[in-house]
Amino acid sequence: MSHGTTKKRGLLNRVNRIRGQVEAIGRGLEDERDCSSLLQTIAACRGAIDGLMAEVIEDHIKSHLTEPRATRTLLAVVRSYLK
Repeated sequence: MSHGTTKKRGLLNRVNRIRGQVEAIGRGLEDERDCSSLLQTIAACRGAIDGLMAEVIEDHIKSHLTEPRATRTLLAVVRSYLK
């Protein structure tokens, strides 16, 4: 899979934010923070990972599927699944 420089930069930015969220989860566990705070951070991390996955899947589909209608249909199903 190849990405243009702009797209690659955006994906790497997402990964860096996810890394920060995962580190915050670890610090929260070490510091014995309250459960609601940890759950919020975990949920945010999961949402960020789902968003990253959706973007990479969408790029893959747009790059490798040639029929626009099939692409739109598949993207709609994937987006629905990831919500």
